[in-house]
Amino acid sequence: MDTLKTRMMQMDATVTDKSSRGDDLIAACIRIAPGLGLFVLVLILWELAIRLLNVSIFVLPAPSNIAAALISNAGILAGATLVTAKEVLVGFALAVIVGIALALLIVRFRLFGRALYPLIVLFQTVPKVALAPIFILWFGYDLAPKVILIMVIAFFPVTLDMLSGLQSVEQSFVSLMRSVGARENDILLRVRIPHALPHLMAGMKVAITFSVIGAIVGEFAGASAGLGYLIQFASTQLDTAMVFAALVIVSVVGVIFYYLIELLERVLIPWAPKFDAVNRA
Repeated sequence: MDTLKTRMMQMDATVTDKSSRGDDLIAACIRIAPGLGLFVLVLILWELAIRLLNVSIFVLPAPSNIAAALISNAGILAGATLVTAKEVLVGFALAVIVGIALALLIVRFRLFGRALYPLIVLFQTVPKVALAPIFILWFGYDLAPKVILIMVIAFFPVTLDMLSGLQSVEQSFVSLMRSVGARENDILLRVRIPHALPHLMAGMKVAITFSVIGAIVGEFAGASAGLGYLIQFASTQLDTAMVFAALVIVSVVGVIFYYLIELLERVLIPWAPKFDAVNRA
């Protein structure tokens, strides 16, 4: 009898769980419906405007032309996407490592930090587009110059947000740790770094979008493969549909990487407050 009751309770729990998942799916569809509807409406109006005004495909292609370019050049676009994605991932990883290291140095060694921080800000004001040809000259046309350019572009938001998190710890927590004999390294590891993790993830989400931009800029400066190279080559051939197709892929890659960082944030620090773009006040 007890076994039968247990099985019935398990079945009820399974049904409730499936119902909850179904409700979550419906709620998610309702949340994205307005944005998806607006996107489809813009595409329809765009297509109609091109056809009614007889705009040349060399000036502005219709969405149908862009879709045709995406399908007919799928293999070329896929290969270029892999090249650019590799550059983005390697450059972003370096940017995160450098950004975290700089923030930790500034906080841990205050005198050194006061000297280093203005130099970081000064370096950030240098136009990164101007650095791309220099890196090509120094490191050639392979992966290295693109990765270094991405790192130079993307490390600053990581450093700034990590630094903000490390320095915004309530002084009472620091005083409490010191009262029990904790050293500065202990305070850094046990209080400051955990407190800074949400700030770090925010900086990483900004940095990943900068990384995509940096990869395209680096490929514009000098490359033989990648989406930036493909955009530049297609523009010289007046293949505007191909240019827009590559831009679509660049945008999709950027969005995918952004939401992968957001997923990582939810896994690593589920306790941190999340920004809700739909239900914000």
